[in-house]
Amino acid sequence: MSRLDDLIKEKCPNGVKYVELEKVCEITKGRGLSKSDKGTGDIPIILYGELYTTYGNYIDKVVSFASETAKNSLPVTKNDLLLPVSSTTKEAQIGKASVYRLENECYLGGDAIRLRHEQNPGFLMYVINSTVFEKQKMKCVSGTTISHLNPGKLSKIKVPVPPIEVQNEIVQILDNFAELTAELTAELTAELSNRKKQYEYYRNLLLHFDENTERERVGLIMKYEQPGKYIVKSTAYSDNYKTPVLTAGQSFILGYTDETDNIFYASKENPVIIFDDFTTSFHWVDFNFKVKSSAVKMLRLNNSENISLRYVYYAMQCINYTPGEHSRQWISKYSNFEIPLPDRETQDRIVGILDNFDSIASSLSEGLPAEIEAREKQYAYYRDKLLTFEEAK
Repeated sequence: MSRLDDLIKEKCPNGVKYVELEKVCEITKGRGLSKSDKGTGDIPIILYGELYTTYGNYIDKVVSFASETAKNSLPVTKNDLLLPVSSTTKEAQIGKASVYRLENECYLGGDAIRLRHEQNPGFLMYVINSTVFEKQKMKCVSGTTISHLNPGKLSKIKVPVPPIEVQNEIVQILDNFAELTAELTAELTAELSNRKKQYEYYRNLLLHFDENTERERVGLIMKYEQPGKYIVKSTAYSDNYKTPVLTAGQSFILGYTDETDNIFYASKENPVIIFDDFTTSFHWVDFNFKVKSSAVKMLRLNNSENISLRYVYYAMQCINYTPGEHSRQWISKYSNFEIPLPDRETQDRIVGILDNFDSIASSLSEGLPAEIEAREKQYAYYRDKLLTFEEAK
């Protein structure tokens, strides 16, 4: 039997009391500041928006400051917990932003609440961040464009209150588990980054040729088509629809549409490169699609007899250029860059090697984030398990 089991058997043999949050915490809403007060002094203050961007659940550095009038807002001390009550999206309110534990004394602005209590602050933080509590918290949120968490309804949610010795043991276990999970996530993220760097190194090495190799401007190798007729009319996307809507930026697939007219046809036999005319980012596409933006250009070869489109795609990845201003780039700048054009046999050999590297890199890009997500789910499961008690009669 573990030490935690021993403590539970000793300290609460007949179960754990579940009581309403308002009987455990003093719940007080922060007071807002005028715009003229913010950033005009050296009084540390927490603004509710910062609770959405804090990494982890511990606020150890206050980044906002205000004038002396900030002292008219709500003071918070080290063991207090903070929770935002307003958000532009319901998902952010009930998901990403949870309860946070403060490490330094400061003041609390509006649209957030202070939870003052006499429990182990880490234990209460874990309870309020648990899956069971989150499900109850969802029922306390209303609004569409701006969502609000109702403190009155929140105060009625029941939470377990085991003896402090049990709380302390659970916090120690979960703190250690959280630290290990964070370390593993950092290691997996670093591994993914290193693999990408390794791929880029070999790609650049393979595509480096001496001055005797023929070079040609990208604009002469490629022809482009404007996206006008392929732009999606409605952004009411659904995973139940068939046709993907693409952007040439990082998001790539924005969603799926049920529109059936003016689809751009591409396939593995007849692929295309989509190019963002403002950012110069691009993607390889070998399936039918529509696009979201008029900035997307569709690129194909002018003459495919002695040139591989896949080779050009890899060669374009070696063009070291970042736009300095928000303007259309293909005609004015990008199409004038030159890439090396070795013979077709060399192109195909390079493509074969880089396709293998790309396959490995893609597998890692999918596998490692999935592993990170699995570890986070494992942590959440273990946390919820430790915070579930037999209720005292």
